[in-house]
Amino acid sequence: MAKRIRLAKRVVAESDRLAARLAETFQQAGVFVANLMSSPGSGKTSLLEETARRLAPQLRMAVIEGDLATDRDAQRIRKAGIPAYQINTGGGCHLSARQILDALDRFDLAALDVLFIENVGNLICPAEFDLGERRRIVLASTPEGDDKPIKYPVAFNKADCIVLNKIDLLAATNFSRDAFLGFVRGLNPAAPLIELSCRTGEGLDAWLDYVRAERRAAASGAPRTPK
Repeated sequence: MAKRIRLAKRVVAESDRLAARLAETFQQAGVFVANLMSSPGSGKTSLLEETARRLAPQLRMAVIEGDLATDRDAQRIRKAGIPAYQINTGGGCHLSARQILDALDRFDLAALDVLFIENVGNLICPAEFDLGERRRIVLASTPEGDDKPIKYPVAFNKADCIVLNKIDLLAATNFSRDAFLGFVRGLNPAAPLIELSCRTGEGLDAWLDYVRAERRAAASGAPRTPK
């Protein structure tokens, strides 16, 4: 047991070291880097597609895609008009700092304003690992139920921004906005909560404003404030 504990500590320490290196690299480049986390099917890729279509004329963006298998999401992002690099983790339940560091060889950070990291669909493992990102963004969706925050408290507690997607389906679900907000604020009183629908476009302007503001902060050299 002692050997396993020592090994785990070494792995975590190495991950933290690489994450700090990534954070320094991103800050020096002035790039806004966002780590997107959610359960499968919440709409991370749909949100990135809409962001690409609406902001590509204004901001230079790229995406690092994380999935167990296939490059289907990366293909969708490329069709929306921005570069995407696919990482397949096999059985891995999250992206690692080492994988992100290796993926940077595919991009010229000096030619980017925003880099999105779409993490593996999972609200457990990704929440525990720093990737050097400026902001952690957690997506939830109305069909998943309003109790998602208390089922996955670490992810919501560590989020810098929380996005509630598929609000166009509220009438077709038993989702309670009040309950969801209460659970979120009990865990994370300060993070912005953006409600939107990728399908109808409702609420997307608030999300785009958030991305623009974070890009300006990153470009100004303002340090990140990791949780």
